[in-house]
Amino acid sequence: MSTKEDKKFASVAMFPENPNWKNAVKRERELYSRGENEIRSEFGRDYTRILHSNGFRRLKHKTQVFFNAAGNDHICTRIEHVAHVESVSSTIARSLGLNDELTKAIAMGHDIGHAPFGHQGEFILKKLTKEHLGEEIWHERNGVHFVDQIELLLDPQDLKQNLNLTYAVRDGIISHCGEVDENCLKPRNEYFDIMERFTTPGQYNAVTWEGCVVKLADKIAYVGRDIEDADLLGYFNEQDKNTLREIAEKCHQDAVNTTVVTHSMILDICANSSPEKGLCFSPQMHDILTELKHFNTEKIYKNKRLAFYQQYAELILNSLFQYLSGLYDEKNTFHILHEEGKHHLFVKTFSEWLSLYCETDDSFPDYVKNLSKTAKNIKIYGKLETKKQYLSAVIDFIVGMTDNYAEDSFKDLLNC
Repeated sequence: MSTKEDKKFASVAMFPENPNWKNAVKRERELYSRGENEIRSEFGRDYTRILHSNGFRRLKHKTQVFFNAAGNDHICTRIEHVAHVESVSSTIARSLGLNDELTKAIAMGHDIGHAPFGHQGEFILKKLTKEHLGEEIWHERNGVHFVDQIELLLDPQDLKQNLNLTYAVRDGIISHCGEVDENCLKPRNEYFDIMERFTTPGQYNAVTWEGCVVKLADKIAYVGRDIEDADLLGYFNEQDKNTLREIAEKCHQDAVNTTVVTHSMILDICANSSPEKGLCFSPQMHDILTELKHFNTEKIYKNKRLAFYQQYAELILNSLFQYLSGLYDEKNTFHILHEEGKHHLFVKTFSEWLSLYCETDDSFPDYVKNLSKTAKNIKIYGKLETKKQYLSAVIDFIVGMTDNYAEDSFKDLLNC
């Protein structure tokens, strides 16, 4: 149990006394007020807004690593991974004296930009966006795109609005890439526009200590759980299991699993970190984490069983993109979508979803104008004046899909 003296980061935590507090809680637009009835902090409101979003709900049917075609309830999904990251990060934050509400909000939203079918799906959509939009999708930046421009919530007037999260939470989402094997994380010093300056994953650290905690917690959460799931699915031979036992001995443990990895690494970070050094693992624990990540890469992520899964995901996602992208017509797109929607339910759903994000005039069908009026959001696709705007919408729609919905849409496509 932490004591007051253990909270080594209290002086740099993101609370109102922090000199950067006003920047941290700044929103793009003023959020509607509940007056004296609001009992939550700004970061508490962000946590709830993410929790209530459709994007968060869909994480329960998105692949973390292993495609769950067999319906195995014990295989980790994306939403469970998010819960693990929230647990790890908030435990570290509380122990060190950081703002655990900010930490939890970042953790809740950190994977909201992930495509269906896990990293395989992200790789496929990255190729499509590079070819058709001239840019590459990556889930950390796409997470900010989704919380800024895609996810909608009903306001007290029953109108849909963008999530409009605080700067610190958005920054933590785009900064959470944990693929770089660096130790002793420190936040960057300057505040700047996160969308304009970030061009690659992991390019900058988060601007808050709390964001850096989530970045480390992401690695801690997935390394052990991926090993457990792979073992459950029979990925390891006896030699692989011996390798894991050898790694466990270095941790003075009997096994490598979620419990062992999480407990050992949380304690290690809390013991070895300080504002002067940064958020640090001990050299021994950092080496163990690097060794585990290498083991997972070679024995799990590069396993040929996942290669077949990528081919399956590629067939589905490319087919959906090809079909929807072919329905664009500069002046009659919504009329075409309406007709196609009579035969394919997912096209009807796409048409209604797209209506929320378009500016309209008298040339648009009535159903589009009526739906658009129900949302006071940023109309990011304009009036679909260009095919690039339309293709951006197609990509966003597909990225937002769950594995299940993508499969169902593909089956719907086959039923001509």
